[in-house]
Amino acid sequence: MVETYFIKTFGCQQNVADSERLESYYASRGFMRAKALEEADVLILNTCVIRDRAEEKVYGMIKSLRTKLKNKSPRMVVTGCLVGAAARVPGGKMMKRLTSRLPDVEFLPIEDVGFEYMPQRAKGKMASIVISNGCNNYCAFCIVPFSRGPERSRPFADILEEAKQAVSAGYTEVLLLGQNVNSYGADFLVEKINEGEEYVLPDGALLKPVMVKHLGRHRIPTLFPHLLERVAQTAGVKKVSFISANPWDFSDELIDVIARHENIDRTLHLPVQAGSDAVLKRMNRWYTRAEYLALIDKIRARVSGVEFTTDIIVGFPGETVAQFEESISLAKRVDFAKTFIAWYSPRPGTAATKVMKDDIPIMEKKRRYTELDAVTYKGKRLYRGKK
Repeated sequence: MVETYFIKTFGCQQNVADSERLESYYASRGFMRAKALEEADVLILNTCVIRDRAEEKVYGMIKSLRTKLKNKSPRMVVTGCLVGAAARVPGGKMMKRLTSRLPDVEFLPIEDVGFEYMPQRAKGKMASIVISNGCNNYCAFCIVPFSRGPERSRPFADILEEAKQAVSAGYTEVLLLGQNVNSYGADFLVEKINEGEEYVLPDGALLKPVMVKHLGRHRIPTLFPHLLERVAQTAGVKKVSFISANPWDFSDELIDVIARHENIDRTLHLPVQAGSDAVLKRMNRWYTRAEYLALIDKIRARVSGVEFTTDIIVGFPGETVAQFEESISLAKRVDFAKTFIAWYSPRPGTAATKVMKDDIPIMEKKRRYTELDAVTYKGKRLYRGKK
């Protein structure tokens, strides 16, 4: 008898894209997709761990399912960011918590589900394509370098081929995904810089990589402007979007590519996280308030019709009321189309948890969230979780 599976996905768009490959992973092993969770022989939970509440939601759901499905007793598999973080957060406490609270589940590292498994996408116009995985930035509040590991870019040609295949399957829009999407290819180019060699683009063009200065720092160049342009030029692609970009890799070259191609989305997600220089420094964000605003102004001057969305954290350790008000004034200055607000949640392994005190009371975090939400409200309430 053929076993059935059902995948439950938590978290971000990249987790959704990973679940599309999980579909192929289980299908290749002879499983059939169940029509409903209750009917599955194997339940796969693709997890998020970006905030404490996201992690607790997984534990709570498994406990609830055990009670609800006790007569069927399906196998349960946990994959995604919770498994990645438990394996990488130093000290082993997170892994101990995971195995002690979920002693009767299987753990599947998402890295075991490679890109040889083509995504089984839902019907629609947009195809999500993962271009890189992991992050090297180590923002003080962020667990992603542990949950996803160091940044690794997919081969340039593989991404272009997947875009072509998506068009052939009837998709007209492409969403390029990465934890730091616009640093794509920096890992390839640093090797070339060290070896004094040129990088060969898929069309045979040669790229001489050199260190670049942006927002006051020397940075490894990225291949993202070249990739974005090639995807935008792919026959049949009517729209290209990308998330999530970081200000320190948003180069002049990238701005020029966006300006040249009208099928590149004019809504850009550019997380600022805070409006105070002091808070940005404690967060290990590599720009100042003035540099971020200058970048916004530069993009607006060169890209007609552009609008911005952003992420802002309130109640980060040490954030004073005056510093929080700098986030409000920045939000007013930029006039974001959408603002995703979260109050700070300590995460294992991060610098903020190790060396900073979570000293903002929860009711004050809620107050700041409410105040910022009132300023940025655009007709749809946007919320990314609580502590």
